[in-house]
Order: sequence, then C-alpha cells, then structure tokens
Amino acid sequence: MDTEAVDLLIIGAGMAGLTAGARAVRGGLSVMVVDTSADVGGSARFAGYAWTAPSHEIMDRHNPRGDRALRRALVDRFAEGVSWIRSVGVEVGDAQRVLSFGRGHRFDTNHYLDTCRRLILDGGGRILLATHTERLLTEHDAIVGARLRSPDGTGREVGARATLLATGGFQGDPALRTAHVHPHADRMQLRSHPGNQGGGYRLATGVGAATGHADAGFYGHLVPSGTPFTDPVDFVDLSLYYSEHALLFNLRNERFVDETLGDHLTAMALLDQPESRGLLVADARVFRDWIVGSYVDGAVAVDKFALASKRGGRAGLAEDLDELACLPEEWGYRGDSIRDGVRRFNERAAAGLATAPGRELDPLPLDEPPYYVIETAPAITFPFHGVRIDERARVLAENGEPLPGLLAAGSDTGGLWHRAYAGGIAGALVFGLTAADTAAALTRRP
Repeated sequence: MDTEAVDLLIIGAGMAGLTAGARAVRGGLSVMVVDTSADVGGSARFAGYAWTAPSHEIMDRHNPRGDRALRRALVDRFAEGVSWIRSVGVEVGDAQRVLSFGRGHRFDTNHYLDTCRRLILDGGGRILLATHTERLLTEHDAIVGARLRSPDGTGREVGARATLLATGGFQGDPALRTAHVHPHADRMQLRSHPGNQGGGYRLATGVGAATGHADAGFYGHLVPSGTPFTDPVDFVDLSLYYSEHALLFNLRNERFVDETLGDHLTAMALLDQPESRGLLVADARVFRDWIVGSYVDGAVAVDKFALASKRGGRAGLAEDLDELACLPEEWGYRGDSIRDGVRRFNERAAAGLATAPGRELDPLPLDEPPYYVIETAPAITFPFHGVRIDERARVLAENGEPLPGLLAAGSDTGGLWHRAYAGGIAGALVFGLTAADTAAALTRRP
C-alpha cells in the first residue's frame, strides 16, 4: 500500500478547503487536498458574495443561540478574510448592505477558487480528485491522517500532522437531512452541489466527534413549488427573495410567520407547515420594487414571476383583490380566504395597527393591484447541524475537548448558526483561514 505524509491533509476542495490549502502553502506547509468530485469548488462556484453581521451586537441580536465563541470569531476575523481574498489577486467590491442587517462584499468566487487551486499547486501541494476518504487514521487517540481510495481502486494511507474536514455538509443525503434537519427535510429540493453527502460528518462521528445542535435548522430559500432546478444558475434565479415584502399563506389559508425577517428564515418556517408549501402573494409595488429588482447591488435582475410561469410553476395574476378568490381549486387553497386574509392585512396595515404575525421591516399594505401569486416551497443549501468545533477550528469530542489532529471548517460544522444565518461563504472563508493557522501552529510544535 502506498504511504506518504504531509503537514496538512484537507478532505474537501470547496471554499473552506481551498482557502485553508492556499493559506497553508503560503505559510510553508506541505499540503494534500482530496475531493470526491471531478473538479474543485463545490457549492461556492454558485456564490458571489462574502457577508456577515458587522458587529457583535448585531450578530448576537440576529443569531442569539449560535455558539458565542464561533460567532465572535466570525465577526472579528471577517475583515482579515476579505483582505486575504484581495491579497491573492482577486478583486473585491466595496462594502454594501446585505439583507436588513449585514455588510459584505461582492467578488468573483470562481476566480478566487481557481486562484487558490493554482496557489496550492504552485506551492508544491497536491490535489487529488475523484478520490474517496475511507476512514481517518488514529494513533493514541489522535487523528494522524486518512486512508484514501483512488479512482482506480488503489488504496493509500496519508499521514498528517493535521487533517481538515471541509466536505461541504450533508444536504445531499436525504437520510441525514431527515435525521438532523427535519422529519420532512427530504421534501426539499437541493440548492447546492449534489456531492455534499455527509462525508466529513461521517468521518468525524466515526472517531467520536461531537455534533449539534438539535433543531438548528438550515440555510435555504423559497422557490416555486414543483419547479426542478435544471442548472446551478437556477439556485439564484428561482429563489424568491422578494418574499420578504410579500404575504405567505399556508394550506390552512393563514399567515404563519413574519415574512419581513428574511426569505431564508421563512423557508425554515414553511418546512413546518402542511405539505411544506404555501402561497406567496405580492402586489404591483412589490413587483416593481423587488420581484424584478436586484436582491443585492450589482446582481443581475431576474423577473422571478415571469421565470416561474415560464418554467411551469403554479403562478397567476389577479387583476384586483376580488380576483384572488378565483384560485384554481386543485392548488388546495380557498381563494376567498386568501382574498380576505390580504384584505384584513391591508386594512390593519393602512391604519397603522399591529398584524398577527407582525411585519417588523415592511409594514406597508399590499393594496396596489394587480396581484402576483406563486406557490412556493423551501429548498435547502446546507444544514446548520454539523461537527462541533471551537474558535480555532478544532473538532470537539463529546466531552468538549479537542480531538487531537482533527479540524473542520465550512458547512461540515455545526454550532455557529441556530435557526439564524449571516453568511455561509464568510464562515467558510474565516474558519478555512483559521484551520490553516491552527495547522501551522501544530507543525511548529516540538
């Protein structure tokens, strides 16, 4: 059997893994990156922004149940992460607002990922694609590398002073989703790379890693129901971000969530509703200002309503409020109840009265016809449940102590988000860099 040794073995070649590899080779470490896919990049190929909460106060307000040390580390190290992207020659846009509370930067994630790959190879590192990690190697309770299987079936053992798990989460595995996200999580479309099937999660739990938290939720967005993704571009184009300004009704014809707090939070709430589908209603103001507008500055604007209609989604146009009562019966909603629900909301909103559920960020009535109706369902990008780490990206055992030699970053990890979200690319960037720095400290240890 072939054997070799490196300072840092990275399992996963997405945002976190390539970031860690590039940082590590720049620091003089020997690096090997392995991935089951035929190319590097993973779900980060479909991104384009790095953003998070701009202060501890804002992070704590929007993510109060996330691990305190992790959320503080993300806020404190985010600026360094942005500087790192610039340092490798990738252009980063000026800071801009993201959602109602975040700050972030636009950058070409494809350019960044390809740059990191080049830095790893130019620095003497190796990248092995279509390569599976069969198990982690242990010695005296420490992780000392992994056993790999090449595309031709050849096995090899790679020794490592540090091993980083960065395989991108388990959203591609329906069984893990139903076990750790929601009993109905298998209903959701996958809004990410299909290769994210829990490889890192299984490797970590196989050596006694702690995981969590229960009922932490997931990051995803609302998409037109019954409309399959045909290209990764659909992950953005079919996401109904404008739901933050619309009204959402479940199959009981009731509003059940404050839609204005964020489409990503509404997606989690809709998964809990009957059949995990609901009716999204917007008026001409929302259409003009949000449906055909850019979600963030610089993004390509897509007419979400026209696209949903073209792709065969359940979509319809009501010329006035009364016409909402004419919903197709086979959709399963009572059109008159939806009409009355919108009317009640408008009356209270116009009078400045509270609504139930509330409308914290956009309390304006939807009283400008016509009305744009789309049936929607949640789609998952990655789970918030995962392998527990500390602020140095060290994987934790069930007793809360670090497992020697084992690190994790990106969507393989859990604890940072708990039914809240402020930037997945930012987390992968920050903790990818952190993992490389932790690995460098291990190699310097006598």
